[in-house]
Amino acid sequence: MDASTAWWRESVVYQIYPRSFADSDGDGVGDLAGITARLGHVAGLGAQAVWLTPFQRSPQADHGYDVSDYCDVDPVFGSLADFDAFAAEARRLGLKVIVDLVPNHCSVAHPLFRAALAAGPGSPERARFHFAPGRGPDGGAPPNNWFSVFGGPAWTRVTEPDGSPGEWYLHLYAPEQPDWNWRDPRTAPFFDDVVRFWFDRGADGLRVDVAHGLFKAEGLPDLRRTGVLEPMRLRANPLACDLEEVHEVYRRWRAIADSCEPPRALIGEVNLDPDRAGRYTRPDELHQAFAFAFLVAPWDAEAWRAAGTALLAGDPPKAPVTWVVDNHDVVRSASRYGPARGPARARAALLAVLGLPGAAYLYQGQELGLPEVDVAPEDRRDPAWPRSGVSRDGCRVPLPWRRDPVGAHGFSPPGARPPWLPVPPGWGGLSAEAQEGDPSSPLWLCRSAVGIRRRLHAEGVLTADDPVDWTADGDGRLVADRAGRFTLVLAMGDDPVRLPPGRLLLAGGPLTGDGLLPPDTAAWLLP
Repeated sequence: MDASTAWWRESVVYQIYPRSFADSDGDGVGDLAGITARLGHVAGLGAQAVWLTPFQRSPQADHGYDVSDYCDVDPVFGSLADFDAFAAEARRLGLKVIVDLVPNHCSVAHPLFRAALAAGPGSPERARFHFAPGRGPDGGAPPNNWFSVFGGPAWTRVTEPDGSPGEWYLHLYAPEQPDWNWRDPRTAPFFDDVVRFWFDRGADGLRVDVAHGLFKAEGLPDLRRTGVLEPMRLRANPLACDLEEVHEVYRRWRAIADSCEPPRALIGEVNLDPDRAGRYTRPDELHQAFAFAFLVAPWDAEAWRAAGTALLAGDPPKAPVTWVVDNHDVVRSASRYGPARGPARARAALLAVLGLPGAAYLYQGQELGLPEVDVAPEDRRDPAWPRSGVSRDGCRVPLPWRRDPVGAHGFSPPGARPPWLPVPPGWGGLSAEAQEGDPSSPLWLCRSAVGIRRRLHAEGVLTADDPVDWTADGDGRLVADRAGRFTLVLAMGDDPVRLPPGRLLLAGGPLTGDGLLPPDTAAWLLP
């Protein structure tokens, strides 16, 4: 496969959160069979690939990101045979498959961690993780001052096999998620085998969770804290992420990916500034790293211009960007951009990520314009909620497929158990069924935009490597010009803006009577 024409460079990728996509067996939790049955919706959008967040065997303390067996499917989602059926249907529909890989941590139920607990201090089994004696006369204080991304200390004390208070183990996320020790020589070969397993099973690519993590500073020294810590971000601890040794891991995996026929892709969750993240996509490492700048940027033309310029800068240029404004960890853009103007801005943001060079990642429900749901505190299931006061449940509420309320609006079959997160009143009005017959709906806009995008790429009008000239005007107009062949315009201020010269190809809403682009609207133009 020619790297310059590889599928991952310019694909529209649809992210599926399996628990919330479609429930086939009526237990209230989405599953692989439900995904397979609904894949036609994804293909109908024009997407070229689908990314599944973790479905591997897990106690589900962090909804799959606490893995107990990397090479099996958790029964709540089905079986390996169900994965094979899903992959076969994806291939039939022309969709590539991206599987999530979680190499920074596992589950306390993983057999290797259970063996470490049983083996005791100083054992080879414990060397696979980060065990250390506590500080203080009775070892009752954590070994260092590191914090968990989910809140509280990053250490939990164990009870030794003889019943005495014992060592502590490191978990940069929930206590149920012990961190692997990547300095142990057995860790890299273990994960090499996991990578090969999913490539052999039919995965076209792997999305690497916490790709900037893995290695921790030698000796696990105290963190010298300065200023306010950034919540829910590992990069707030420079001793626990972005260490130089991590790049050798991706060189190993890149060699495995390139040895496959056809070669496979590696996409990293690298939550760093663009310059640091760009180092992960050198020619012998990851193929792409997620671009998170638009996830956190305010709705402001200058902020978006600066973020876009930084993401596409470099000499040589960085790998094609993976543009994203929604995912399973953030407030949905239809609410994040404001209670009144958020839905219109979310439509404009969707056209923005689809109109820029590189890959575009859409999160399930984004094509429906779904808002964030205010899940009642007693119904929240996010492990971060009781520890940090941050809940990601609002963007994970099960999808509405039908207008009527049967089976939680089609998420489950009739007579099913209640969904794992409750759906709000009126959810069916935003369903795929309700939007099918409405040409002004977010669903129609998404299909139209993806279709136009694919056609322009097929005709050679657009490429994944197009240079972009960004301009932001004082009136809130943001213009991204792709080598004079295609122009994206966003009206990000309070007043309508004038379109630059060109032929209007698509707009996220009607123009004003005098041909201006209304606020919170995006448009595509050709010369």
